[in-house]
Amino acid sequence: MLISSFSSSGGSYNPRMLDSRQLHRLLEEHFGFREFLEGQEHVVESILAGQDALVIMPTGGGKSLCYQFPALALDGITVVVSPLIALMKDQVDALAAKKIPATFINSSLGQSEIEARIAGMQRGEYRLVYIAPERFKSERFTRALAPLSI
Repeated sequence: MLISSFSSSGGSYNPRMLDSRQLHRLLEEHFGFREFLEGQEHVVESILAGQDALVIMPTGGGKSLCYQFPALALDGITVVVSPLIALMKDQVDALAAKKIPATFINSSLGQSEIEARIAGMQRGEYRLVYIAPERFKSERFTRALAPLSI
């Protein structure tokens, strides 16, 4: 496992410091776990402190929680870029089962559904949005994201 943290540059980031007790309470409340897996707590703390983190973990190592947890603790929307449509759906379904508002935008959706989900993002209905990389080729899409707190 590789975990590397470094300072964020620029932007108007508002870090949120939570003590270990608060982190574990949120972990159990939202994800049903009493303890973090190896490396997760350090990554989450780094992100909440306003640092960027490069995380390389094996399959099943708990990477998803490393961005899902901060998404709940920080303001704005967390955008997850993934080329894997099936993974997006599985992750969104798992988050929905935990009552965590999330959605995905990819080529499996029609244009009207994409527009509805973007409108939902603009209304603040989602904490996490999984997006296929090719969406960023659309100027219309990137313009829709511009005013959002991401």
